[in-house]
Amino acid sequence: MKVIHFPYLALVLGIVMLMIVSIGRQVGPDGAVALPLLTLLVITEFAFFATGFGVYIALKHSLAIGFKPVYSLVALLCAALSVRLMLLGIDLWPL
Repeated sequence: MKVIHFPYLALVLGIVMLMIVSIGRQVGPDGAVALPLLTLLVITEFAFFATGFGVYIALKHSLAIGFKPVYSLVALLCAALSVRLMLLGIDLWPL
């Protein structure tokens, strides 16, 4: 796999991880969540870094070869997903 394909992989990985966290944080009838808190935090942190690296690689590649609309859209979606995962991780953290 070439490095230039990583943003596509990061976008799909981030979306899947976001769905897993969204399902895993739901409270059941007995008051327990489906996934433990530490697992949810690790998943969000991993997906945050993966999408962040996807943005970095996409921007670096776009500056090297020029503007491509689809590649720039993937970079923008990875950036939005990275911010969402960061906010979700902060929201999950018990203060």
